[in-house]
Amino acid sequence: MCSVVILRRPGHAWPLILAANRDEMAGRPWKPPARHWPDRPDVTAGLDETAGGSWLGLNDTGVVAAVLNGEKSLGPAPGKRSRGELVLEALDHADAAAAAEALADLDPDAYRPFNLLVADNRDAMVLTNRRAGLRGGRRRLRVQAVPTGVSMVTASDLNDTKASPRQRMYLPLFRAADPPDPDAPGTDGGDWSRWAELMGSRIWSGDAGPRGAMCVVTDTGFETGSASLIALPSVERLGTKPLWLFAPGRPDVTPYAPVEV
Repeated sequence: MCSVVILRRPGHAWPLILAANRDEMAGRPWKPPARHWPDRPDVTAGLDETAGGSWLGLNDTGVVAAVLNGEKSLGPAPGKRSRGELVLEALDHADAAAAAEALADLDPDAYRPFNLLVADNRDAMVLTNRRAGLRGGRRRLRVQAVPTGVSMVTASDLNDTKASPRQRMYLPLFRAADPPDPDAPGTDGGDWSRWAELMGSRIWSGDAGPRGAMCVVTDTGFETGSASLIALPSVERLGTKPLWLFAPGRPDVTPYAPVEV
């Protein structure tokens, strides 16, 4: 169960801000974001060494993609394709709209349940594989536009505070927090202080348990193993690269450092 927080603000110098925690079994091997795929030289992404795909990545045209497991679907299943492939397939496209259109026609029965975020500095969509409606006699992925402002997606649907205790507690906190400022003077990567603090929070409410926190720590080995902070510049800022800060461990104890993109 991962978490992605998205701030969309069209017309801003940084129209898309994203923060993501990856929750996984601690023993599953991975490598930090880099250009790991010779056949995809324009893709920077984290590498899942078990299945060869990724949980979060960015391409050189400014498309970012992140995949999150659906409820109660951790790990692979016989006869199902790896959901990590979806990130790489999304990053084969030059913009988010084209990626969403292409991936919406994938066979949902080939994968375990997931949410797939695809975004750039103009558009952002979440593709959901649950029990999608019929189109042409078969199931189709559900595509939902991410609204302007702060949104959140987990194993539950986008902004589903009723189903997700984590969203119910943390979405209002992110909405109330000072937004990141990638251009803050005197900083390496900008000022992300309030969002970084929330991404590392181990507080949960009610009977949600440790998995209801933003930063997950359990006694079963399932935990938040890395975190990312990403900002995409507007089209008017020619020559400005996206910003990616990465924490290669639990974000409550691991500092962020810039990723070369």
